[in-house]
Amino acid sequence: MYRSEVDIELVRAIDMHVHVEQDAHGCLSLDDELMEASARYFRSSDNRTPTVADLAERYRRTGMAAVVFTIDARTNLGREPLSSEEIAAVAADHADVLVPFGSVDPLRGEAAVDHARSLVTEHGVRGFKFHPSLQGFAPNEQRFDPLWAAIEELGVPALFHTGQNGIGAGLPGGRGIKLRYSDPMLLDDVAADHPGLTVILAHPSVPWQAQAISIATHKSTVFIDLSGWSPKYFPPELVRAAGGLLKRKVLFGSDYPLIAPERWIEDFTALGLKDDVLPLVLKQNAAGVLGL
Repeated sequence: MYRSEVDIELVRAIDMHVHVEQDAHGCLSLDDELMEASARYFRSSDNRTPTVADLAERYRRTGMAAVVFTIDARTNLGREPLSSEEIAAVAADHADVLVPFGSVDPLRGEAAVDHARSLVTEHGVRGFKFHPSLQGFAPNEQRFDPLWAAIEELGVPALFHTGQNGIGAGLPGGRGIKLRYSDPMLLDDVAADHPGLTVILAHPSVPWQAQAISIATHKSTVFIDLSGWSPKYFPPELVRAAGGLLKRKVLFGSDYPLIAPERWIEDFTALGLKDDVLPLVLKQNAAGVLGL
């Protein structure tokens, strides 16, 4: 089982949002059309399909740690996901820089609950990643409450994609991916009904940024990861919140391999926020959420 060995004194930052896009067998997380659409949307120029071992090498070289995960959308996409068990196993070989999150398909009902429990108790994942639009579900529907209750009981955070979506962007009908499932207000219900569950709203939640800030302000267990955008393009209201009211509630995340973590940090530093904000956002807040 994975045991975290990340020493926060030895890393300069903790990237809360890093995708595993390929496994050791050459299988990709998305089909070619969706992969190419997201690459065009983000204008990504780095290695688009890193394995877990690739990520470990990259983050170790730059003196950072990373939370790594895939997305289990097997029901909605009709495609077998990369294995969260395998991600956790390989991350255990690189525990100085990698923290594994798991992913389960909420549409699988009781099987998803059992899978979540197994990933934590048997494979040592430290949290879960969900993408409501890609997975095709509204997280505040009552039928998903047993899953949120199980994760709450397990004592690990749940990270949810919110806002605009690069996957399917520019394709007819967005390949059927519905943005409304990623409205952060749906997660306000989840946080209210499960007060022991740490909820992380991933990305600037455009077009619902004000709602995300309101939720994170109102509920002590809700955080925002700042991944998926270069900070120089952040909505002004998010910059103000990150530098003030929410400086202990926002987390560095790059969305690598779509955005390079070094570029993100450089652009965030250039925002001119107070000196005490940067260490909180880059490392200290994440260390608290992850229990490092």
